[in-house]
Amino acid sequence: MARLDQFIAASTPLSRKDAKRAISAGRVQVDGVPCTGANIKLPVDAVVTLDGQTCTLPGERYLMLNKPAGVVSATRDSEHPIALDLLPEALSVNLHIAGRLDADTTGLLLLTTDGQWSHRITSPRVDCPKTYRVTLSDELSESAVQQLQQGVSLRNDPQPTRPARVRVLEQRLIELTISEGRYHQVKRMLAAVGNHVSALHRVSIGAITLDPALEPGQYRVLTPKEIDSVG
Repeated sequence: MARLDQFIAASTPLSRKDAKRAISAGRVQVDGVPCTGANIKLPVDAVVTLDGQTCTLPGERYLMLNKPAGVVSATRDSEHPIALDLLPEALSVNLHIAGRLDADTTGLLLLTTDGQWSHRITSPRVDCPKTYRVTLSDELSESAVQQLQQGVSLRNDPQPTRPARVRVLEQRLIELTISEGRYHQVKRMLAAVGNHVSALHRVSIGAITLDPALEPGQYRVLTPKEIDSVG
């Protein structure tokens, strides 16, 4: 059984926080009765309405999650917490991750039941840019910026990377946009130019940007515009 606020967040564009506010404001009814308790457990056959409109889980599900550090981008792991553990059990059924992150990398994670949609994000044949905020151990030199923008050779990889976009934010903080998804690619690219990644945070995938209202570990349903942006 799902909690009421979890169900509202999963079946509408509202975030978990906004779902709680809507419930507290009396905008939600369960089986025709106004309900202001966000944490009540819903029976499987409960009819839930928001502002008079029936809420149902979509056939295909598309979510964004603000992944915290220490969580594994996997559907199962015997030793570490996984991303799906952060979702209600009813919502996580048949979800898979479109574009994984390392355990120590934070930020935007997309989850869906739509295989074709996720393929358009992850396929190496598709130019889907991913932007990361990268904290470095040392200041990035101008020559290193130019190398990244031209493409660099990675250790044990015969094919140079595609050109990246680099924006220097602070002395040891940059935004790096790449259009590939090689193993540990960002870390390996910075190592190739003589630097080291201290922290890594994914900001966006294509036109989908991590919602700043989401705290680490929180999620929300993608809007139709965000879903359609993956063409």
